[in-house]
Amino acid sequence: MSNAAPRTTGQDHLWSVDEHLEDILATVRPLEPIELQLLDAQGCVLVEDVTVPVSLPPFDNSSMDGYAVRVADVAGASEEFPAVLDVVGDVAAGQADLLHVGPGQAARIMTGAPLPPGAETVVPVEWTDGGLGEGPVTGMRARALAPEGAEGHVHVYRPAEARAHVRAKGSDVKAGDRALEAGTVLGPPQIALLAAIGRGTVRVRPRPRVVVMSTGSELVQPDEDLGSGQIYDSNSFALTAAARDAGAIAYRVGAVADDAETLRDTIEDQLVRADLMVTTGGVSVGAYDVVKEALSHVGDEDEAGSGIDFRKLAMQPGKPQGFGSIGPDHTPLLALPGNPVSSYVSFELFVRPAIRTLMGLDDVHRPRTRAKLTSGKALTSPKGRRQFLRGTYADGAVTPVGGAGSHLVAALAHADALIVVPEDVESVEPGTEVEVVLLG
Repeated sequence: MSNAAPRTTGQDHLWSVDEHLEDILATVRPLEPIELQLLDAQGCVLVEDVTVPVSLPPFDNSSMDGYAVRVADVAGASEEFPAVLDVVGDVAAGQADLLHVGPGQAARIMTGAPLPPGAETVVPVEWTDGGLGEGPVTGMRARALAPEGAEGHVHVYRPAEARAHVRAKGSDVKAGDRALEAGTVLGPPQIALLAAIGRGTVRVRPRPRVVVMSTGSELVQPDEDLGSGQIYDSNSFALTAAARDAGAIAYRVGAVADDAETLRDTIEDQLVRADLMVTTGGVSVGAYDVVKEALSHVGDEDEAGSGIDFRKLAMQPGKPQGFGSIGPDHTPLLALPGNPVSSYVSFELFVRPAIRTLMGLDDVHRPRTRAKLTSGKALTSPKGRRQFLRGTYADGAVTPVGGAGSHLVAALAHADALIVVPEDVESVEPGTEVEVVLLG
C-alpha cells in the first residue's frame, strides 16, 4: 500500500503541483489482487488475461423463431407456389435430444435452439403459415395452447439461403481466444462475457476503501437546524461522491469537532476499514486548524515510516495540503483544505489519481485538452501560482463559471472542466488557447 516516511522539506518550501502529485504517486501502491465472485468484482481491475475455455455460442443455433429446413426443399418457394413440408416436431432452447430433418421435412425451432442434424437453414415463422393453412402468420401459438403445431404440414412462402438465420458456433468468441485483457475495468458487459464463458470468479485488484471526514465545529449535518455561525457540511458529501465516482468504496464520517484528540481517535477507529484516508479542513495556519495540530507529529508515536507532512503548494485554490501515512499499515492519508472549491479541486488533482493507482490502473488522470477561452474579459492569475478555474467545455471552447473564490459551491455545481493557468501567466485574454481538465 504505502511506505511513506516523514518529510523533512521544511515549512518554507513551496511545492509545485507536479512535485506534490509525484510524491503521492511514488508512495501509493496498487492493492494486492484477490479472487472475487463476478458481481463482487464489478468496478475492479483484472490482473490477468482471461482466455475463452469454450466457444461462444458453443453450437450452431437459430436466431429466429421458425422452421429448420433443407435449402433444396424451399428453393423457389413463393406465396403462389409454397413449399409444403412435413413437421417432425419441435426443437426448443436447451433441448438435448435433437430431431433429424430429412428431405421434405421441417422442425419447428425456437430462438437459441440448436440447429438439428440434417437442417441447413432456418425459415422465419413469418415466411410460413405456421402450420395453420391460412396464409402467412405473424408468430407461433404457444405450445401449451396448441401442441398440435409441432406436427402436420407447414407451407413455406419464401426460399432461404444456406445457414440463413443461424448463429454459427464460435461466431462471438472461439475457445482459446483472449476474452479480456489484464487492466480491464469490469463493467456490466465484461461481467456478462465472463459469465457467458463460464467464469464464476475472477482475479482482480479490489476497489480501494476510502474514508472521508471533514473537520470543523461549525459544520452541521444536512436536514438539521443551523445555529448561529454554523454551516452545512458539504465537503464530506462531495468528496465521498467523488471517491465513488473514481471507483472506490467510500465511507463518509460525520464532521469532527475542532479537537485534536477527538480527531486522532476518530482516525484511529476508521483505519480498520481504510486503504486511503481523506480529511478536509484544518490544514492552514489558523489557531483552530485541528488536522495539522493532531497529525503533525503523528510519526513520533506511530511505527517507523509513518508521518504526515503539511506543505504549501504553488497553486490556487488549494495552497495548504497534507500528505503522508498513518497507522501500523502505513495507510496513505491526504489532508485537503476546507474551502469547498479548494477541497474538490485538490481531490481531482491528487486524491483521484491516488485512488486509481490503488486500483492498479495505468491511466490515473482526468483527460486534458486544449480549448479556446470564451469570456467577457481577461482572466487574471497570481504570479507564481498555477490556477485552476471552473469552466464549462463544449465544441473546443471553454467558458469560466463563477469567480475565483474558493467558497463558490454553486458555480462548482455547474462546471464540467477546470481551466489551467500556468504559474508564469498573470493574464489570459479571451480567444487564447488554454489547457483544460475535463471533469465529466
